[in-house]
Amino acid sequence: MSAPKPPARIQTRALRAWFSDKEALHGIDLDLNDRQVTAIIGPSGCGKSTFIRCLNRMHELVRGARAEGSVLLDGVDVYAPGIDPVLLRRKVGMVFQKPNPFPTMTIRENVLSGLRLTGRLDRSRADEIVERSLRGAALWEEVKDQLGKNGASLSGGQQQRLCIARSLAVEPEVLLMDEPASALDPIATARIEDLIHELKEHYTIVIVTHSMQQAARVSDRTAFFLMGDLVEVGDTATVFTSPTDQRTEDYITGKFG
Repeated sequence: MSAPKPPARIQTRALRAWFSDKEALHGIDLDLNDRQVTAIIGPSGCGKSTFIRCLNRMHELVRGARAEGSVLLDGVDVYAPGIDPVLLRRKVGMVFQKPNPFPTMTIRENVLSGLRLTGRLDRSRADEIVERSLRGAALWEEVKDQLGKNGASLSGGQQQRLCIARSLAVEPEVLLMDEPASALDPIATARIEDLIHELKEHYTIVIVTHSMQQAARVSDRTAFFLMGDLVEVGDTATVFTSPTDQRTEDYITGKFG
């Protein structure tokens, strides 16, 4: 008997997105499964980052940008009237390509910053939250004796894990990762990939990556985007070894991109 299919945590339906008059996404229907890693692959400019930014409504922060269609989080459309984007972004956190710890804050302050900004910091639990979040980001043992150190003084890989800890502190349900290791060296990249494997036990993860090898290593499912369209999606092993669309095979084998 085959294993039951994981439930979809996020479902996009007829999702379209624009930058002013330029349409970047052409009606995307895609299910993102709970407690799995979905890799979004495709050449530059194909809509990968735009897609994940639509999932927590960061796309609309760009001047002239807009989106249409539905993004359902646990069955609730995040674009429905009355949905607070700030509250949504607590549930659907984002880790960016370049590590961006707040440069004037200590490690401890960086971890707690999201809770402070939203007025949700319980000071009596601050130490517990800092340790839990840094442990969740596999950084606690490296920094536990220097929490008062400036966060920007850490190595690139440590800074990225600090940013992940900052996201975990607000207790999200979904983690979006936009090329989280592209600016890191191979050792730091391996640490981030190991961390992704650990985090998917508790979170739904969507990762944008240009690296076919990384997508193969970390993801359960892979979606291939091309020129704003979703060409193909399936189990990662199947997409990489037996794609159903010739364009997918051509991209994976390096014929373009």
